[in-house]
Amino acid sequence: MGSDAGQDNERPVHRVWVDAFRLAQYQVTHEDYARFLEGTRSIPPPLWNDPNFNQPDQPVVAVSWFEAVGYCEWISEISGRKYRLPSEAEWERAARGGMEQQLFPWGAAPPESLPNYDRRWKTGPEPVGRYQPNAFGLFDICENVHEWCSDWYQASYYSVSPERNPRGPEAGERRASRGGSWRHHIKVTRCAARSSIPPAFQYADYGFRLACDAPG
Repeated sequence: MGSDAGQDNERPVHRVWVDAFRLAQYQVTHEDYARFLEGTRSIPPPLWNDPNFNQPDQPVVAVSWFEAVGYCEWISEISGRKYRLPSEAEWERAARGGMEQQLFPWGAAPPESLPNYDRRWKTGPEPVGRYQPNAFGLFDICENVHEWCSDWYQASYYSVSPERNPRGPEAGERRASRGGSWRHHIKVTRCAARSSIPPAFQYADYGFRLACDAPG
């Protein structure tokens, strides 16, 4: 976990073990989130009706960390299965697709080498699942929108992180997120790259995907 080629908050590179888990193939979509709003009579997030962001198969955006957790709790209740946000360690493990010491889910080639890179993400995130998944079958991992993680963020956490199932510090002011963003200059991020914002913020390039423990 981590990278010597990245920022200071990605060091030291260290090995961690995580218990078996599952991560959703796709980012939660606008259509998915609409069912949550209807079922809970919640207030839609900003940009809900903006045509750049409201297509059914686009990832939902501008949801706060609290709203993402609320969605996890709602779908857990109606499905009878416990869903949650992934930890940073789980997310990075999944993003790498079994390839260690590589910068991106596909290897070391730069994002600009991806098909149609220069024509993608002009005014918002793409509909999910349009391009090849990684080796674990996950679509749009490291791209499209930042994805909320469960952890509190701490830049120096890797120096004190436990080896097994790290879950982040006990408290903080910002929640961790992972993945790239449609509105950044470089649209696809490295697997090890870390980001964070305060949990109440609602940004147009923030979404999430679900995780759950693997069946025993």
